Amino acid sequence: MLKRLLAFQLALATFVFAEEKPFTMLTEELLAQMPEKQRAEWTACIAKSRAAAANERRILAEECQKAGASDPSPAPGNRKEFEFSSDTPAEWFGSAENQKLAETVISYQTPTGGWSKAVDYTLGPRKPAVHWTAQKGDAWHYCGTFDNRTTTEQIKFLAGVFTATKREDVRAALNKGLEYVFAAQYPNGGWPQNYPIERGYHEAITLNDDAMMHVLEVLLAVSKGEKLFAFADEALKQRARAAFDKGIANIAAMQVKIEGVPTVWCAQHHPLTLEPVKARAKEPPSLSGGESANLVKFLMRSAPTTPEVVAMVDSAMTWFEAHKLTGMRKIKTPEGKTDYIDDPSSTEVLWARFYDLKTGRPIFAGADDGIVYPTFHEMAAKNKVAYDFFSTRPKELQEKEVLRWKKRLEKGK
Repeated sequence: MLKRLLAFQLALATFVFAEEKPFTMLTEELLAQMPEKQRAEWTACIAKSRAAAANERRILAEECQKAGASDPSPAPGNRKEFEFSSDTPAEWFGSAENQKLAETVISYQTPTGGWSKAVDYTLGPRKPAVHWTAQKGDAWHYCGTFDNRTTTEQIKFLAGVFTATKREDVRAALNKGLEYVFAAQYPNGGWPQNYPIERGYHEAITLNDDAMMHVLEVLLAVSKGEKLFAFADEALKQRARAAFDKGIANIAAMQVKIEGVPTVWCAQHHPLTLEPVKARAKEPPSLSGGESANLVKFLMRSAPTTPEVVAMVDSAMTWFEAHKLTGMRKIKTPEGKTDYIDDPSSTEVLWARFYDLKTGRPIFAGADDGIVYPTFHEMAAKNKVAYDFFSTRPKELQEKEVLRWKKRLEKGK
């Protein structure tokens, strides 16, 4: 018993020590430079996040104590992320199989209300002293996250199950998930990648892998009471709309200006200054040809058609046209690796995933050495490549979405 008590106390002490370390981006120095009202909002936001993190650690430590475990077991992992088609028929959600799946999904909901990524739900509900995350190394890594459609997809799934079954346990978990989305929103309207806020680049407002966009999609659906969210009452719709509008305003504020000219966005932005920031070694501060294209598509289809949004879209489309890459062809080398060669006869139109913030030229950062190279070939010669450094997404905007956008503007919707 004494040994278990000491382990429990050690777990809490470890948390306290970790939380005393300063955040990387949400620094006291930057907060001190803010106007008093904004500083108070951010201070409250950070305190709320830390309290949520402390609560999660306390609950798991208590579970370990009761189970006689010195450390929690990781959740079972699954390389395939949890997601389903947006065209899934409503009756699918009410099946006995999916009701059972909902119980497992609910069991892995964090005390704060989110979910971790890549958890294998096929092995049944979470047991006490089992972590909510399957991540290795740092046990709290991605414990609650919006990365890879996580949390937003679980919310949509539970909404479907509730709509089909009216089960109160499902509704309670669904409401908790929506509260998580509201709680995780920064005072300026953005969302971090992980919540409670995880130090490092995870604090950044994350457009990478369309994380923030997926949050906005859910909020918009709730605000309209669409399909799976037909249950939403007026109060919930208004909360969702307010959070959505604040998010759109944040996107407008983050659009990068080069010499005063609006361009596109970085894959992640500083939570306080909104400046482009780096993430992993292969993801330098830059202009993104990939995430920006998906974001513009979302704005064209779902954002309000205000003059501000129209200006955002127009300036981004101008940038895409000016930064397209032609005369290149994708090949496989004799070693089976991907490369891009000059080929004046090629009809391919590409955009780099990353462009330099000053020169506007494509850049390629190595995943192994973190060095920024001017060409893909030079980077790939010295680094392992398991990442898309080029994109064709802006082409879809130019060929399809622009026409749809113009018709939407003509209708005034």
